Amino acid sequence: MGIKVEAFSIGWGKPILKKKIGDVEYRLGAFPIGGYCKMKGQSDHEAPKEGAVHEKGSFFAAHPFRRIVACLGGPLFNLVFAVLVLSVIWGVGFEVNTLSNRIVLVSDIRADAQANPADIAGLQTGDWIVELRGRPTETFNDIQSIIAVHPEEQMPVRVRRNGELLDLSVTPALDRNTGAGRIGIYFWTDPIIERIAEGGAAEIAGLQGGDRILSVNGIELPHTMALTNIIAGRPSVLEVEFERSGEIMAATILPIYTEAGAVNLGIAWQAVRYHNPPLPLHLAIARGASETWRIFTISVRSLSLLFRGIDLTQAVSGPVRITYMVGDVAAQGFAESFIAGISSMASFLALISIALGIMNLLPLPILDGGMIILFLVEAIRRKPPPPRFVAAFQTVGVVLIAGLMFFALFGDILYLTGR
Repeated sequence: MGIKVEAFSIGWGKPILKKKIGDVEYRLGAFPIGGYCKMKGQSDHEAPKEGAVHEKGSFFAAHPFRRIVACLGGPLFNLVFAVLVLSVIWGVGFEVNTLSNRIVLVSDIRADAQANPADIAGLQTGDWIVELRGRPTETFNDIQSIIAVHPEEQMPVRVRRNGELLDLSVTPALDRNTGAGRIGIYFWTDPIIERIAEGGAAEIAGLQGGDRILSVNGIELPHTMALTNIIAGRPSVLEVEFERSGEIMAATILPIYTEAGAVNLGIAWQAVRYHNPPLPLHLAIARGASETWRIFTISVRSLSLLFRGIDLTQAVSGPVRITYMVGDVAAQGFAESFIAGISSMASFLALISIALGIMNLLPLPILDGGMIILFLVEAIRRKPPPPRFVAAFQTVGVVLIAGLMFFALFGDILYLTGR
């Protein structure tokens, strides 16, 4: 665009490493969060002067439309990065543990639960949700991703029940804590143990991977969520009946509860294994692009939910929580295999990259979106906006961004302290 670049930095803050090559200084910032491209004269907007003449090659010497293209570069490459990452994942293929599209009603598990949208719609525990809003749902994650971004919107749902297909209709409620839609369902998982934690209560009791739990304290266990009601009573002993290699056996588990009533039995339940074979290059790129677009549209729609009276401390994540979540996602993936860990972490980073691209396009000063609005005004007026207007615009932006960061960091603290 004819704009000279003075510095290119990976990370923010004071440079811990820097080297000048040609006219550009390359930097490695102290804080490894994002980065920036410092263009000549770009800081002139901080103290705009009426009728100022800008040097050739500086940011504000360029035509407004050229500046708009330059500002679009960052968000655009956030999306390009996501396409590349997701294309590689689909290109090499992956296999992950996931949850089936079979459901359990919350009202069947929690005695105190009120009627949920799923109950009103006529859904039943044991149903397989095979389609929502005309889209196939192969996994529980597919169901969640559709319901989450369509609160208070009636949608057709197709279920398979006892081998027959039924067409129903459900209207998700808006969860004020998360900003997501919900209908009051859990995932169904057969009570088959995949692995036992070393030194856990289940291992001490003699349970093994492959065991199928039939009942606990005399109560039949058709799915793992049924164990929730039993645990809620905080029994001191769990008398377990299970099947191993066709033989019915019994064991006694001595659970240890936290003050909050939570318990970890040291059991990992068997999940559904989802395998996606490697795709040819052109199909991998097409899938990477379509997945990026799908996440982009979902993220934009989710953004609109922030203005519907939800709890921002729960719905908005800051850098602390995001870093924790990246580590948590990676740890869970690496627990399965090295490839699964890399795939999980890369997918999550692609998701964050898309979110950053959208955030930078918000019409707030100091963000690319806010600068683009100023340049559009300048292009229409054929002269820069008044300095006083620019200064006020920037002040409002700083206050809004500071407020958002406060909510994000405050929410992070509550999240990490379990509140």
